[in-house]
Amino acid sequence: MKKLIFVTGGVCSSLGKGIAASSLGALMEARGFNVRMVKIDPYLNVDAGTMSPYQHGEVYVTDDGAETDLDLGNYGRFTKAPLSRINSITTGQVYKTVIERERAGDFLGRTVQVIPHITDEIKRRILLVADEAEVDITIIEVGGTVGDMESVPFLEAARQLIHEFGRQNAISVHVTLVPAVSGGEIKTKPTQHAVKELQEIGIQPDVLVLRSKEALGIELRKKISSFTNVELEGVISGYDVAAIYELPLVYHAQGIDSFILKKMNVESRHAELGPWQAVVQKIRHPASKVRIGVVGKYMELHDAYKSVWEALAHGGIANNAQVELVKIDSSSLEADPDTTGSPVDKRLEEAFAGVDGILVPGGFGSRGIEGMVEAARYARIKGLPYFGICLGMQIMVIEYARNVALMSDAHSGEFSKTTKHPVVSLLEEQIDVKAYGGTMRLGASESKTREGSAIRRAYGTESIFERHRHRYEVSNAFKDRLEAAGLIVAATTPDGCLVEACEWPNHPWGLGVQFHPEFKSRPTRAHPLFAAFIAACRRP
Repeated sequence: MKKLIFVTGGVCSSLGKGIAASSLGALMEARGFNVRMVKIDPYLNVDAGTMSPYQHGEVYVTDDGAETDLDLGNYGRFTKAPLSRINSITTGQVYKTVIERERAGDFLGRTVQVIPHITDEIKRRILLVADEAEVDITIIEVGGTVGDMESVPFLEAARQLIHEFGRQNAISVHVTLVPAVSGGEIKTKPTQHAVKELQEIGIQPDVLVLRSKEALGIELRKKISSFTNVELEGVISGYDVAAIYELPLVYHAQGIDSFILKKMNVESRHAELGPWQAVVQKIRHPASKVRIGVVGKYMELHDAYKSVWEALAHGGIANNAQVELVKIDSSSLEADPDTTGSPVDKRLEEAFAGVDGILVPGGFGSRGIEGMVEAARYARIKGLPYFGICLGMQIMVIEYARNVALMSDAHSGEFSKTTKHPVVSLLEEQIDVKAYGGTMRLGASESKTREGSAIRRAYGTESIFERHRHRYEVSNAFKDRLEAAGLIVAATTPDGCLVEACEWPNHPWGLGVQFHPEFKSRPTRAHPLFAAFIAACRRP
């Protein structure tokens, strides 16, 4: 029978349920099982597409164009499980479907209620993934914290599935906090209360992952085991590690995968963890170090560029190099006419002192745009490796148009309605779009790389498939003029209509792409563009 693993969280949010679920997925794959991952988000939004990065971190995009929670990015980095819109479930999706069915008369006049109609829809969506023929184990992460009002229908659906499948086929993994108070004393009471709350819902956890700063000793784990009815083997210390990619090894060393498989009455071969051991070895013992200046708009929240940070780390692993991040708010690079002080160029020299390469990631809105343009100009003039992603490519084009192609007021139609040279313009199909959710150019599509280009060398192939999330493109009205000034159009859509990548001529490594390569990078297989970028940034 199919196996289900529900991952929930107690005490507080942001304990790392997504990393815990992803690590379990990696371990099950290492034992030869075919795994699928599901993320449940209790918010009323239909998806994460319209949410601010400050609210929810980055939006992770799947091949089929779903705008999802960033935890799906963790799933993609830790496992080989395919991800699409069915792997992301939200309260908004569930209620929207049930209400649409009620309006259509599908319930034949019955009163529509949370139980059974909402919980049935939640179960249907989970089993839509779990019932795929080749799937062995489905791991379902329930967002939020046990005790939150928003999570109740999802936990009830989990309880029902555990009851229907039986405890050998559906188990509960509960992630809780074990804090240290004044004087360093470790307190178990928050975990005891968190388990009690889960039990009151009707779910007895089979495994506890105890989050703490330091590894927890056997005596403390015995105490928690005795108070929670969880077997000692199932009480796992999820202590802080230097790099999240160590966690599958940390969990395996404590036997979590063996214990779960025993609970589910499943036999498996020995876990093949060689690739993860190699990754951790390179992280711990890099041969060199590079400093990458990331010039963006949302630097206050690390998760806003989660996939970019991880993809840069993967590029470092591929080159046996440690990547040091230098986070630069793009607004800080803009000239302020109302203040006195150093000129912009000196400000740039100070900002990028000791930096080996510059990356400008995606984003929306006009704040900080001129600072990004200055960063691109600096990289081009100084011969510093530059990598522009989505907005970062558009910035590269704007800068080149202004300072090389002599279109001094060149800009994007997104940021200026008066420019005579809108070198970046709204996609034709976006002109009359009124709704914002799910209406951009989204998901994977094909591009053709140009022979002799840096992007062709990185991929080693003409045809590539990458994921998009944007409304604006390089304007074809100015494409010929930009190329005449030397800008290299390095990739286009197969019909040649849309620019997908640009490169600077006579530059060590100046590349911008309209898509988001960071979404397809993994620690065991760095994305070729990030691997090539870090290689270009390494000093001789």
